[in-house]
Amino acid sequence: MTFIFDMKYNEQIATETFQETEILDAHAAMFQLIVWNDDINTFDWVTQTLIEVCKHEKEQAEQCTMYIHFKGKYAVKEGDYDLLKSMCDGITDRGIGATIEETVG
Repeated sequence: MTFIFDMKYNEQIATETFQETEILDAHAAMFQLIVWNDDINTFDWVTQTLIEVCKHEKEQAEQCTMYIHFKGKYAVKEGDYDLLKSMCDGITDRGIGATIEETVG
């Protein structure tokens, strides 16, 4: 049995598929969950919150907490709005400042 491989045809399919994916990605808005620094909440409380609400591993939560402290804010999670909204509510319910921002570009 002999197979004939048409390179030009397969390149066209790959190009069309790539362009369709590129268009879908361009229209799918991505968001970031931003946690803000304050002088009220402790490192331990913020770390525990990130573990419980955002499902971070301990080390990841500790690193995010350090970024929040030293930079003033940090994007602790990225994703679609609905997922981040419930996490944002969970964080703010614990007295920690958090917002959702649309990513640029």
